[in-house]
Amino acid sequence: MKKGKTLQQLTEELKHQASAKRDFLMNSRAMSVSNDAESFSIFRTTQSGDESLSFGMTGLFHRQLGASLKIPAKYYDLMQTDYPELLSQNINGWFAKEPVKHTVRTLGGTARAFLSDRYRRIDNIDVAQAVLPIIAEIPGARVDSTEITENRMYLKVINPRLEAEVSKGDVVQAGIVISNSEVGLGSVSVMPLVYRLVCLNGMIVNDMGQRKYHIGRENDEAWELYGDETLAADDAAFMMKLADVVRTAVDEAKFALIVDKLREAADAKITAHVPDVVELTSKQ
Repeated sequence: MKKGKTLQQLTEELKHQASAKRDFLMNSRAMSVSNDAESFSIFRTTQSGDESLSFGMTGLFHRQLGASLKIPAKYYDLMQTDYPELLSQNINGWFAKEPVKHTVRTLGGTARAFLSDRYRRIDNIDVAQAVLPIIAEIPGARVDSTEITENRMYLKVINPRLEAEVSKGDVVQAGIVISNSEVGLGSVSVMPLVYRLVCLNGMIVNDMGQRKYHIGRENDEAWELYGDETLAADDAAFMMKLADVVRTAVDEAKFALIVDKLREAADAKITAHVPDVVELTSKQ
């Protein structure tokens, strides 16, 4: 059963978000939170003069902010609930005392991620533009589930035309799982999937996939982030790899290789003393 958005709805949402995003690389001395700890502000000087921008904050932003400043989560939450003025004093005090550059990701009027200055942007719309045209070319491809939340994008596609029987009655189909987080909760990932019809579940084939972590080199500039030619070239090369993984996931030869491994595993017998195996497994 298909869950979440359609591909059309996903594409429209990604386009909307792309137009509403703003990213900043700022020194913490140019940041502050309000006395009630409900808004986050940055200050900068532009050609037009001094500028102040204020944003609401997501729960994840609060959590990342607290972790960055080494404020224990329980204490952060207690101050946020019972004594927001003290939380504001803590945050603003550490901003001023130990200045550090951070990447701040915003969407509309909300600050959604507080990340290191080495954070590497790989946006959902870029991933989608790389893989969706390939998926559209797969005959009979079925979108099993797709969703975009505040923190993640997820897409699972099944190719029912490419299937095999691992053991009697255990039929599998080829598929692909694509995920990304723009707010620091995981790498961009495109992985082949083996979809089991008997239980409507899937197995990720990690050694045939592609991941890229959101970590890059330091950036010395303190203004709104724009891509440069080097980053663009590197991103373009990676997006080509993602497209290749999608093609590989529905490649008949690669799928046959995966199925052969599953058949070998299905035929393997446990020859050791079963309680010993269970004990070892639980320890590992």
